[in-house]
Formats: sequence, structure tokens, C-alpha cells
Amino acid sequence: MTNTPKGWDMGFRDRVRTLFTSGKQAETALDDPSLTVVAASFDHAEAASAALARASAWRPTEPVVLRHYLTLPQDRLAEAAGLIAQDGYELRENTPEDGGFARVFALRAQVLDALRCAQERSRMASLAQRLGGEATGWDAMQTGERETDNIGAPAQVSREGRRA
Repeated sequence: MTNTPKGWDMGFRDRVRTLFTSGKQAETALDDPSLTVVAASFDHAEAASAALARASAWRPTEPVVLRHYLTLPQDRLAEAAGLIAQDGYELRENTPEDGGFARVFALRAQVLDALRCAQERSRMASLAQRLGGEATGWDAMQTGERETDNIGAPAQVSREGRRA
């Protein structure tokens, strides 16, 4: 029997993620039909903070599905899928291209901020370059449903004390 503290049997990344997310994981399904694009950038020179700042529909406290657009050699897709799966991403093929390349998406549900977005964009650009491809951009999708505080607008009350 070992004297390993409770909870130390999970992976290092899981422990760190739990520390910074209070154990709350994003629960948005990657295939949710109500997902709509709320932020995007396909300009390598644009900062993630600038893209998110101009995204009027983005709700920062709610989870997003972050989708990276990658062009990768077809013979390296399995390797790419294995590498990104370690960080909770799913690789989906979009369209094959001429010359042995494929356009693919890397998707993951998470709560997004400018720092995380910039880090993930950099990670995907690095991965694509190592595999002989290119990261062309990203977008963030959220469901059409908004969180509420269950407090609606105050009802109009008449002088008699009845709601109007």
C-alpha cells in the first residue's frame, strides 16, 4: 500500500486543469445543432484578444466549442489525431485537397478567454508546422441558449398591488 495522497492518481494535466477550473468542465457538445459562430480569426497577425473584443455575441463565462482550421498531409492525420487527443481535442476531416493534403478541424469544448485562445492557436500552429501543414484560423461557437439568473424584468404593479 502506498501513501499517495487522495486525488494524486489522476494525471498531472487533470490536476492542473482542476486547480484552474474549480473542477468544472465545459459541457457543450461538439455536435450540438444550436451552435453558432460567435468569434473567429483567420488573420495570423490579429491577436486573439482583438478577435474576442470585437465578438459582440460571445459570452465569456459560458463554454464554447473552439474549432481550429488546419491543412495537414493526409498521411499524418492519424498522428495529428493522437497528439491533439491528449489535450481533449477531436480531429475531424473536412475535405481532401489535391497534393496529398486534407482540411481538418480540431475541436474542443472549453471556457475561453484571450490567453487560452492565444495559447491554443499557438499550439495548433506549432502542431501543423511539425506535421508539414498549416493552421489557417479558428472560430468559437456557442449555443443559442444563454444562461440566466432567473430574474426577469420587474413586472409592472398597479396601485392596487396587482401585476399589470
